[in-house]
Amino acid sequence: MFGFYRVAAAVNKTVVANPAANAKEVTELTREANKQNVAVVVFPELTITGYTASDLFLNQTLLDAQNSAIESLLEKTKNISTIAIIGFALMEADRLYNTALVIQNGKILGIIPKSYIPNKKEFYEKRQFVSGRDVVRSSVDLFGQEVPFGVDLLFGDGNDMTFGVEICEDLWAITPPSNHMASNGANLIFNLSASNELIGKHTYREELVRTQSARCMAAYVYASSGVGESSTDTVYGGDALIAEYGSTLIKGERFSMQSTLITADVDLQRLRWLRINESSYSDSRRKKTRTIKLSNLPKIKEIKRRIDPAPFIPSSNQDIQSRSKEIIQIQAHGLIKRMTHTHIPKAIIGISGGLDSTLALLSTCKAFDIMNWRHKDIIAVTMPGFGTTNRTKSNAIKLCEALGVTLKEIDITELSLKEFKAIDHDKDEHSVVYENVQARVRTGILMNMANKEGGLVIGTGDLSEIALGWSTYNGDHMSMYGLNSGIPKTLIKYVIASFKSQPKISEIIEDVLNTPISPELLPHKEGEITQQTEEIVGPYALHDFFLYHFIKYGAKPTKIRYLAMLAFGDRYDKETITRWLKVFLRRFFTQQFKRSATPDGPKVGTISLSPRADWRMASDADVDAWIEELA
Repeated sequence: MFGFYRVAAAVNKTVVANPAANAKEVTELTREANKQNVAVVVFPELTITGYTASDLFLNQTLLDAQNSAIESLLEKTKNISTIAIIGFALMEADRLYNTALVIQNGKILGIIPKSYIPNKKEFYEKRQFVSGRDVVRSSVDLFGQEVPFGVDLLFGDGNDMTFGVEICEDLWAITPPSNHMASNGANLIFNLSASNELIGKHTYREELVRTQSARCMAAYVYASSGVGESSTDTVYGGDALIAEYGSTLIKGERFSMQSTLITADVDLQRLRWLRINESSYSDSRRKKTRTIKLSNLPKIKEIKRRIDPAPFIPSSNQDIQSRSKEIIQIQAHGLIKRMTHTHIPKAIIGISGGLDSTLALLSTCKAFDIMNWRHKDIIAVTMPGFGTTNRTKSNAIKLCEALGVTLKEIDITELSLKEFKAIDHDKDEHSVVYENVQARVRTGILMNMANKEGGLVIGTGDLSEIALGWSTYNGDHMSMYGLNSGIPKTLIKYVIASFKSQPKISEIIEDVLNTPISPELLPHKEGEITQQTEEIVGPYALHDFFLYHFIKYGAKPTKIRYLAMLAFGDRYDKETITRWLKVFLRRFFTQQFKRSATPDGPKVGTISLSPRADWRMASDADVDAWIEELA
């Protein structure tokens, strides 16, 4: 479903050197995984014998018992389509390999040997096992099956899933095998492990899994030996982790006295297309691999995963504060470079009392503070017109006074009326002409003021407006430096809110945040804003969500809508989401010509629409294929 697959990490209750008991537990957990529509489940290292059997691996009786247990397990899982990855000690060419069996419907699909054999401190596997990096045979005869064997095996369903397997120490190596698996297309990695517990080790282990998922641009599923393993010298807590592209999706409970199974729905389609957007991935060197074709995998009917409705906003207040400070620093230093390079000593900003101009003014003041420049050299121009309300104008004036910048007020009413007369437009016809004339008059004033004062015009338009083309071409679309161009509307509120800690502007900021978003270009009624942007183009929460998934990994409209329904189901129905998604798509395509001529501005997050950096698109590309896909 839209590239989502359910995967699982299982930690079975282990009885050391009792393969029959372990196989029984593995069978039950595999059945449970199948009931939950899990595509693939991974178990700990040397699952059937127990990892701590140690020198008993050199004893024929244990290996014979293990083989009998596996044959029984295969028989009992003939009707189970969930793939299980099970730890197994394989005797091949008079050598013993620590391996992973990949099984499905009672058949062994492949066997992957461990590459890096630890032989230090509490681990001394080289007493029993050899590395599988240099195996000669590409297959082995096991239980009457000719089974592919080697570290070069991948498994793919021909759609969005390709997975590889590594074992415990492989992940801790300088060059983990998963690096090569990922460069050959594996977007899902499984690890069978036996990692003992030491003080703080679980934190490092999670960091290792999480960062490897990021480095490989993959999902990573990890299962480690649990309670039941020998505690002669070490204790095993049964750590289970599932991560995706640098984020931990779920963690199991360590030290459980019972078998545990954790599941997560991973978006493998997203990972594939993220890789296409990352040039460093395509530059990675490939090695020769064999891919085993998968079929008959369980399908999920409903995704059991939280979809973040605000992908641009950090999840915790602490992260929001940290992110906001970093954004302000990026904006400030971008502006400092532009002003020092051009030897322009003053900044010119059109201030309206709205979100965007407020942030531009605050960040400009930050730049001036860093350089010890005078706030008086920031010229804030408020330009009331037909739709300006007392609330926004008052907030603009109070903020400028509190910050100590130079404030100028220029009423644009008469200038706009002269423009109407010049082009023979009826002033009572409140069309797009009526609105755009005002926007261009304001921009003309700012540009001319910049010439007069020797200043740089600071653009206030944000990333969301740029995506939608919600600006007047050569009006508010234009500036000499687009300070907010990398920040989406949903995030701007949080960045502004970070300034509330300054007592002299705290109340002003609070009221700005609570003011409806409006261009204020149409006449107001009794001082109340009549033109609200989100009633015209749609909620910015939705548009920012659409923008993220559309740009980040090229998601199809049907998938974007599905994810939006999961994220916003308590606020918007399918019909409403579809309506605004169509608006987003049409506006995004038809307004590219504005982005092609957009001013310079600092990139802030991973998504930018600068035609010189992140986003190159024909100004006349057609949207029909996207609208049809949504239908």
